[in-house]
Amino acid sequence: MMNKYIEEGSPNIVLDLSQIDFVDSSGLGALVQLAKKVQGVPGTFQIVANPRVTQTVRLVRLEQFLSLRNSLEEALGHIPGK
Repeated sequence: MMNKYIEEGSPNIVLDLSQIDFVDSSGLGALVQLAKKVQGVPGTFQIVANPRVTQTVRLVRLEQFLSLRNSLEEALGHIPGK
């Protein structure tokens, strides 16, 4: 479903994972694939994460690649022009 928004050229995508308790390697792989797809496309791709998701992302050293935010408000604040 996210691919549809990327292909349609949605300029800013915020994925809210704040209610997710666990992310495994498959989930991380999917997030990396999405982040790669939006590279070079105008706009932003951000992930709202809770402490458990953030910890998992940091454990595999992807925090510099994935744009993690602590809240939806924070993510919306990083959208250019907002």
